[in-house]
Amino acid sequence: MLCKTKTLKGYRLESRDGEIGKVKEFYFDDRHWTIRYLVADTGDWLLDKQVLVSPYALIAVHEADRHIAIDLTKKQIEDSPSLDSHKPVSRQFEEAYYGYYQWPGYWDGPYMWGLIRTSCVTPKSRKIRRKPRKHGITICAARMR
Repeated sequence: MLCKTKTLKGYRLESRDGEIGKVKEFYFDDRHWTIRYLVADTGDWLLDKQVLVSPYALIAVHEADRHIAIDLTKKQIEDSPSLDSHKPVSRQFEEAYYGYYQWPGYWDGPYMWGLIRTSCVTPKSRKIRRKPRKHGITICAARMR
């Protein structure tokens, strides 16, 4: 299923232990034309920190409830590497961020998601997920030829 990003703006971001905020905007990779991060508006929580959510963390989009489920806890997000909201995302930040969550770096290979041809990856197993999850929608980006 394809969704326009403007449709997802304002969706609640639900972590494993509660809401962390709403989708504010997206950071795109202009080389592969894919979303690298969802930017969260956390309201009064984490005021001094820009919260980025990688597609690796996404579990499902629930259109009816207008929320996106993510496979992170509030504590993980709170303790994750900080990014100054007035600076661009640097490779140094990305290496710290991906290392913190123990995700493979998308820059480590020729494909949109590094050595993986698609972004349909489960956070724990890192295997390609070909079927939709029981509740919600599989979020997937595939390289088009």
